[in-house]
Amino acid sequence: MAGSRTAGEPAVTILDRYILRQFVTSFVFGLLAFLLIFLVIDMMEKLDDFMDAGVQFPVILQYYVSFTPEIIKLMTPVAVLLAALFVTGRLAGQNELAAMKSSGVSLWRLLLPFLFVAFVISGLSVYLNGWIVPDANQEKFDIERNTLRGGGDVTMRYNILFQEGPHRIVSVNYFDVRGKTASRVSIQDFDPMDRTKLIRRFDAQQMQWQSEATPDAPANSWVLLHGSRREFPDSSQSMIPFQRLPIGTLLLTPSDIEKKQRTPDEMIYPDLKEFIENQQRAGQDVSRWEVEYHAKIAFPFASVIMILFGVPFASNRPRTGAALGIGICVAITFIYMIFLKVSQVFGYNGDLNPILTAWMANIVFFVAAVGNLVRVKQ
Repeated sequence: MAGSRTAGEPAVTILDRYILRQFVTSFVFGLLAFLLIFLVIDMMEKLDDFMDAGVQFPVILQYYVSFTPEIIKLMTPVAVLLAALFVTGRLAGQNELAAMKSSGVSLWRLLLPFLFVAFVISGLSVYLNGWIVPDANQEKFDIERNTLRGGGDVTMRYNILFQEGPHRIVSVNYFDVRGKTASRVSIQDFDPMDRTKLIRRFDAQQMQWQSEATPDAPANSWVLLHGSRREFPDSSQSMIPFQRLPIGTLLLTPSDIEKKQRTPDEMIYPDLKEFIENQQRAGQDVSRWEVEYHAKIAFPFASVIMILFGVPFASNRPRTGAALGIGICVAITFIYMIFLKVSQVFGYNGDLNPILTAWMANIVFFVAAVGNLVRVKQ
């Protein structure tokens, strides 16, 4: 019996350990089960594509190893909810929950060990979501780009266009990440007083990054090679050809250009934050990026909300079976994800504060969970 007491040890400690052991075991088992199901389904969909592309088994294995952290991130709240339903339902079904209540253990007290594990899982998920998953996703996307999307060189970035401050636009046909060289570059400067008026334009076959200082250029700056400079005073224009022209320091470095081509799923927290700051300095709208940044922190705490939903529900329905429990998991998670995606659209458009947008799903479901908890207790 969960409430049995050993000499010199409080029953409440035994109870917490008993619940923690069952909950952690159920969570790990559920997470591994969801992970295996997810991998098998994805493998069945992509295996033919890998075989048609002639991808070797080690590359396929590397792809799914890289895919694993993303699946764990998505399935963690579902596994937490399933474990909460299973453990609480088992306690209720074996009359252990009734014995706890008769000995003065309230539903609020019963929640404590569940919430403790949920907060630990959320903390670990924040780290997983912010550092491990982006690096793994980058490796996974590189394999996709190199094998399933035409075999392009992942060290090259094509058709890059960015705004360099409020008065300059830079376009690059392609950029070699390893050589830190941009090809077919165009830089256009506009009048600060009239941003529709072009006053200067640089066109070059290449733009090279100078890591070390040279007689004509400082360290960590760009140099244009084999091009021309055009000035547009009034209605006339003048063109000056050049073989080498230091252009100075742009806001974007080679690493920034490489990062610019990544999705938020490929950026760790510091990189995404730095990218947002660079975009803000360039006068770009960063609402979408800010929503993605804060969502990386908000989503892991869905596990806490799932506990607040699962434990009261299962404690009030002792006959909840495994099939119904899985169905409830899928339904609640499905509704949560729909609400999350819909609310993010408003944040992307700048209609809502990015922080509020990222946390809105958690706030709404937290209020609903607390309301359900109060109702069950009554």
